[in-house]
Amino acid sequence: MPARAWLIDLDGTLYRALPVKLGMALELALFGWTVAAPLRCFRHVHEELRRDPAAPAGDPFALQLERAAARAGLGPRELEAIVREWMLERPGKWLRPARRSGLFAELAQFRAAGGKSALVSDYPARAKLRALGAADLFDVVVAAGEPEGPPRLKPAPDGLLGAARALGVDPAECLVIGDRDDADGEAARRAGMAFRRV
Repeated sequence: MPARAWLIDLDGTLYRALPVKLGMALELALFGWTVAAPLRCFRHVHEELRRDPAAPAGDPFALQLERAAARAGLGPRELEAIVREWMLERPGKWLRPARRSGLFAELAQFRAAGGKSALVSDYPARAKLRALGAADLFDVVVAAGEPEGPPRLKPAPDGLLGAARALGVDPAECLVIGDRDDADGEAARRAGMAFRRV
């Protein structure tokens, strides 16, 4: 059955991650060496939550901030300010040159033919979508740390199933596009959706 909706991951999918990581590594080395350790801790907690089937449902971004802040010896708001600056805002200038232009063209063609699209991300997404020039390419955005975000991280299927409901499309009619088989692919399988890896 052809897909009626594409559910697309953000980081590493809509853009090539390596050029962005290199740009941000340079910025961290020059201007952010004091925040490198808290950011590593935040990313480490993210992967722990992803692998933990017993992680509580709720707001995974808030839980990640809480746990990482405790380990890093910071307040949750202090860590959130660091994360928002260094993971959500500063990377913006590196995103557009790293766009996967072929995927953008495919998505535009799919939508022009009547297809629906949703962005499903384990991180806040709207600032990066604006930086990519992609805010108008999605009918629905389901992103952790934002309103209507998923209650658990991928590979839990919650975000994908929520996006399908919001689009009014049966899960079997959805194609998930992502860069990680262990996260995006496994979430798609658990949701009963097809998966394409970029």
